[in-house]
Amino acid sequence: MAFLIERLGLFPAYFTAAAFVFLRYLLLAGFFFFIFYNWKKQVFAKVKIQNRSPRRERVMEEVRDSFLTAFVFASVGLGIYYLRQAGLTRIYLEPGAYGWWYLPVSFFLLTFLHDTYFYWMHRLMHNPRLFRLLHREHHRSDNPTPWTSLAFHPLESLVEIGIVPLAVVVLPFHPLVLLAFFFWAMFWNVIGHLGYEIFPGWFVRHPVFRWLNTATHHNMHHSRSGCNYGLYYNFWDTWMGTNHADYLSTFDEIKSR
Repeated sequence: MAFLIERLGLFPAYFTAAAFVFLRYLLLAGFFFFIFYNWKKQVFAKVKIQNRSPRRERVMEEVRDSFLTAFVFASVGLGIYYLRQAGLTRIYLEPGAYGWWYLPVSFFLLTFLHDTYFYWMHRLMHNPRLFRLLHREHHRSDNPTPWTSLAFHPLESLVEIGIVPLAVVVLPFHPLVLLAFFFWAMFWNVIGHLGYEIFPGWFVRHPVFRWLNTATHHNMHHSRSGCNYGLYYNFWDTWMGTNHADYLSTFDEIKSR
């Protein structure tokens, strides 16, 4: 954001950042949607989690919601810029300032911090009052597709990304780590909402990879709710006992077709 503001000015930079977020969404979600729902639809038919096809009307609503989400995310980026201008963040520019080892460590730390925040915030948003205000729009997609990945109510979008400004105030992060995190978050959101189970059958029982969530895991959250609250990792759902009881058997059934 700082780079854009210094070269374009405030408002052009803001709209450019929003356009970048939305374009990234269109390209990534569009790529996976084209592959799985059009070009190779028959190839992947066996691993379709729900047999139903997405409604065109709902897909268009998701793209509209995601367009608004892009502006919310750009607004948060603008807020981080002003926090840094005021000397309130710990963003640093020299990659080796904390040792090169800290770059991947800080990336994992940020993803784990976001996943922890998301899990508890997500559970809270399923409170009936908050659900109607914040989360119901996203759950209108009970058969999610890649287009669902950023389809939030604007208030939920703000809550979703709210941990990032706090994180850069408390902990040191290099801009490259932040950039990698935003691409990771977008990619994992698309995978979680893909509607197809692309991971191999051994994935959910592997000693390492089982701690990553799958498309089946998040699809069950959309279709059944009240379970499977995690975003990237399965730590908190495992520790708190909120994985759906049929998660593993559902995954196995899909992969055995």
